[in-house]
Amino acid sequence: MPQGKVTSVPDDGLTTRQRRRQAVLAVHTGHGKGKSTAAFGMALRAWSAGWPVGVFQFVKSEKWRVGEESALKALGATGGAPVTWHKMGEGWSWIQRAGAERDHAAEAAEGWAQIKRDLAAETHRFYVLDEFTYPMKWGWVDVDEVVATLAERPGNQHVVITGRDAAPALLEAADLVTEMTKVKHPMDAGRKGQQGIEW
Repeated sequence: MPQGKVTSVPDDGLTTRQRRRQAVLAVHTGHGKGKSTAAFGMALRAWSAGWPVGVFQFVKSEKWRVGEESALKALGATGGAPVTWHKMGEGWSWIQRAGAERDHAAEAAEGWAQIKRDLAAETHRFYVLDEFTYPMKWGWVDVDEVVATLAERPGNQHVVITGRDAAPALLEAADLVTEMTKVKHPMDAGRKGQQGIEW
């Protein structure tokens, strides 16, 4: 797609303008850093276009305070387009804490049920389903149901899904797929994440 020019034009009966305004399903996957960050960058663009934004985080704890959440919530409170933020679970669910057992599968299923309700009601114009590949990978949410629901979503609702190991059916259904590939990371040199860079 050099210089923003399409490589082919489908024979779908649509005008260039109609095709340009079609809803997009994007997937950011791969083992490199930046999948969520890129999705939140898209959310900023959506907010600046006046679109209501809904963020659903599936693996990050409601206790964690990430910079993107603070920034987007502050923007949503300015009187412009609203931003809503939902967190499911207590954090990385493979980290078990004594006395903190939760039914992560049930919480993921309820999160997906809320997204389906919001899609049906056209609550948001832009959705970030952050780390949503994991509930699908672990069998907590049915991949085929996700693909079918997103294919049939009404109106002009854009969705971006992030996380490693995206299911082949999801990649096939997506309009835009980006794979983040790690070349080098500070953790390779024993440096853990830091505020302002990772959150």
